[in-house]
Amino acid sequence: MSLRINDTAPNFTAQTTQGVIDFHDWIGDGWAILFSHPKDFTPVCTTELGYMARIKPEFAKRNAKLIGLSVDPVESHGKWVADIEETQGATVRYPMIGDVDLKVAKLYNMLPAEEPGTADGRTAATNATVRSVFVIGPDKKIKLMLTYPMTTGRNFDEILRVLDSMQLTAKHKVATPVNWKQGQDVIIAGSVSDEDAKTLFPEGWKAPKPYLRIVKQPR
Repeated sequence: MSLRINDTAPNFTAQTTQGVIDFHDWIGDGWAILFSHPKDFTPVCTTELGYMARIKPEFAKRNAKLIGLSVDPVESHGKWVADIEETQGATVRYPMIGDVDLKVAKLYNMLPAEEPGTADGRTAATNATVRSVFVIGPDKKIKLMLTYPMTTGRNFDEILRVLDSMQLTAKHKVATPVNWKQGQDVIIAGSVSDEDAKTLFPEGWKAPKPYLRIVKQPR
């Protein structure tokens, strides 16, 4: 069964580089970014894991935890982490899941449920779809899903931007326009009537069209 936005993120128990976790318990009352990799010691993913290690404090400011996944065993992850530190100048301090039995990859539809075997003998090419990002909210619901091709490095600054938008719009009855960044104007949600908007946004708004009501970002 395929996953959609606002589905409950499938829970699982898994071995990670920081011990065994129950995923929902590990998330706790914050946000989580689950990002996966088709295999250890792959070049694009090496740069991605290093970059995420560098910007981990930015996610922490937003009450968001990071967790990586690769179908290789945790022991292999440990060796890969050393390479990442050497080549990217950053130490990976977030957990990485060892998904040797492909359980999590299948749970999250990154591989077909009927895919046979384990990680043994698999290549990055056979795991090409295990290059996904899931943003999961405190309610354990999936808020965003992205899957990238193997040859294109992911833009994790975009994940931060989207997280800012989702956290803002979860608190206020607004939406964010194209290419929005923190501090820029936002749009009053379509579910809010003009009458209610007068109470919520007493300073008023600009409306080039009746359905496009632009206000300053709520604080």
